[in-house]
Amino acid sequence: MSESGFILLEDGTRFPGRVIGGERLEVGEVVFQTGMSGYQEVISDPSYRGQIVTFTSSHIGNTGMNGLDDEAPQPSISGIIVKSLTEVPSSWRSSESLPDYLARHNIPCLSGVDTRALTRHLSRHGAKAGVIARASTSEAEAQKAIQAWPGLVGRDLVSEVTAGREFPNQNREEAWDSWNRATTGSATVASATGGEALPLQGTRLTVIHCGAKEGILDALHERGAEVAVLPSTARHNEILATTPHAVLVSNGPGDPEALEELVSEVRELLGKVPLFGICLGFQVLALALRASTYKMKFGHHGINHPVQDLRTERVWVTSQNHGFAVDPKTLPPEAVETHRSLNDGTCEGFEVPSLGVAALQFHPEAQAGPHDGLPWFDSLNRFRSQFQEIDTASGAVGGDHS
Repeated sequence: MSESGFILLEDGTRFPGRVIGGERLEVGEVVFQTGMSGYQEVISDPSYRGQIVTFTSSHIGNTGMNGLDDEAPQPSISGIIVKSLTEVPSSWRSSESLPDYLARHNIPCLSGVDTRALTRHLSRHGAKAGVIARASTSEAEAQKAIQAWPGLVGRDLVSEVTAGREFPNQNREEAWDSWNRATTGSATVASATGGEALPLQGTRLTVIHCGAKEGILDALHERGAEVAVLPSTARHNEILATTPHAVLVSNGPGDPEALEELVSEVRELLGKVPLFGICLGFQVLALALRASTYKMKFGHHGINHPVQDLRTERVWVTSQNHGFAVDPKTLPPEAVETHRSLNDGTCEGFEVPSLGVAALQFHPEAQAGPHDGLPWFDSLNRFRSQFQEIDTASGAVGGDHS
């Protein structure tokens, strides 16, 4: 059941609507997300911790919710804002409606909002702290809640979403095997390819979980990698004790400069093992290399962001979710900027071949979104091979560990 409510921004701007879902008074950074699909992956993505997402697509909830498309066991998002919320889904894959999902997880949704006007306001003035409240809440109470909110800058949100476990997630893998059998007649990617070797077959990858999307772990697992998952609090010696061929720092929420201990531990790994990073992991690797990051005006949130590979000049359409960026001018001289946003020119990728480092700001696994970036996963062994050659030539400690 819905009731009258509103979203109030820190600058006093107010938009009316109907509140559905969570009962709590929820404050967060209000951002806009431009994807035409993939609302379930957005709502369940741990990287949205501390944020209220405005969907620019008009109708949200049409296909309901299902257990296979979640990007984490529990959602971390603070709330959502929509133009129209579908209460009765239409999809054979749906196991519950979006309103039921929101109520079950106590996530507030404000529907009936002029999301176009709200998005224009945020794009002009930048992301703002805001609160979703019911009509019974006074504007003074709402403002007080906003003023008490600690914000995102300087705040460690990774500690609130990190996890460590062995992969594969058995329930998710069994569900996907069942899905693969029903749709392709094959339980696994390996059997579907006629038994051919997968791109990461035999590669041991340790993922530092900063709020990792299941889609990233799926992409590694589907390519034959042996994946171990450690929490963001793991020390460098614990990470190396997993004898990885490479380490991947995952996506996650918030300000990378607040993660001083994580950055310090990753810095200890430089030159000892190939390092990869995605989204927040991209920023953490940059900081480990003593580059700098900065808060963006309204960030990149969507599945339709054009990025150019600066080496081939090919344009990729990518999935993105980040509110901080790396200043490429502060990267060390040996770093090579590999990808750049065609929307605002921000750095979207870099490599340091001499250290076996490769990182992307966008999400190559998509989930949801276009698959232009998936070949990046296929190429990870190239960095491992390059690093081993450098490692052998220099006589350094590290490399294969096999």
